[in-house]
Amino acid sequence: MANSILIIADSGTGKSTSIRHLDPDETFIINIANKPLPFKGWKSNYTAINKENPKGNLASSSSAAGIMKAITHVDQKMPKIKTLVIDDWQYMSSFEYFDRANEKGYDKFTQIAANLATVAKMPKDLRDDLTVIFLTHSEDSTDINGNRKIKAKTIGKMIDNTLTLEGLFSIVLFGKVNKNDDGELEYGFETQNNGENTCKSPQGMFEDFFIPNNLQYVKDCIKKYEE
Repeated sequence: MANSILIIADSGTGKSTSIRHLDPDETFIINIANKPLPFKGWKSNYTAINKENPKGNLASSSSAAGIMKAITHVDQKMPKIKTLVIDDWQYMSSFEYFDRANEKGYDKFTQIAANLATVAKMPKDLRDDLTVIFLTHSEDSTDINGNRKIKAKTIGKMIDNTLTLEGLFSIVLFGKVNKNDDGELEYGFETQNNGENTCKSPQGMFEDFFIPNNLQYVKDCIKKYEE
């Protein structure tokens, strides 16, 4: 069983940038939005996998079938890869929804939710030395009492009524930007629920409530916790 982590944050809060700390020789990225990565040197460190470059460590795919194929390939054919990052995961559902916009009825929403759940549950059947990190956007919502809640972004209540995405993960971190005493911005991840979000992690896994937006640091904390 692979470790799986869900990281939720607004655009521009450092989700994708947090990839830069990982060792590219042991990292594979599924770039769902097919956009440039936001850190220097990414083009030389992450190259597209294809027939001409079978050892590439970057795939651009937005369909559920394509993403599952890439995950399976990394698991079975690329043993040196220890970290699999699925960037901009929310677009998997968004693009499928737009592709099926002309379909009537509710069946498409059920299928979109089923695809989300299938991909989210894949790590439980992957090799033990692999860590799968899902990066996705956040959105404001309200709970049953009308209180504000920040959660993983989906394409609407039809999906939310079918699936609680965060419930499929034991580790859910929230990207946040804080301003320190000197007025400088600090980019990081919240590790526990702040009363308004769906953040969670096992007690004692992270020493601090707010940690650097560094995916290698996150992996190191998990490894230390499991020893």
